[in-house]
Amino acid sequence: MSDPPATIRDLLSYRIHRLANALSRGAARRYRQDFGVSLMEWRILALLGGFAPLTLRDLARESGLDKAQASRAVKALVARGLVERATGAQDAREVALRLSAEGTTLQQGLMQAARERDAAFRAALPEGTLAALEEAIRLLQAEARRQTPKE
Repeated sequence: MSDPPATIRDLLSYRIHRLANALSRGAARRYRQDFGVSLMEWRILALLGGFAPLTLRDLARESGLDKAQASRAVKALVARGLVERATGAQDAREVALRLSAEGTTLQQGLMQAARERDAAFRAALPEGTLAALEEAIRLLQAEARRQTPKE
């Protein structure tokens, strides 16, 4: 077993957080330059492209945003004609969100760029490492859920 972490920089959760931030910064820069969307908007477009229709509540939960952030991003995407609102199928008070035709085209380009980035990250790992990384991520997610207090 390794020595216990001496400083915050040695904590596994801190190192993963830093990695996630670095990955997000790179993605945010590329998606802003190439497609004119923020990382938050990209997440919403990607989720709607794969799982629409979604309610705002579902979108916020899936994207890791709070409902107010998701609402502002969706409002901007609706104003740009990339997302459409419709009455929910189960509840008329609910709003179902989906991509417009223009939003679908943009989302397809974004997903292609995301797949290219993903392929580059996978290629950076030595043979046999990816399976171990995916298992480690699965185990850490389970442990994080276990340690999260119930509301």
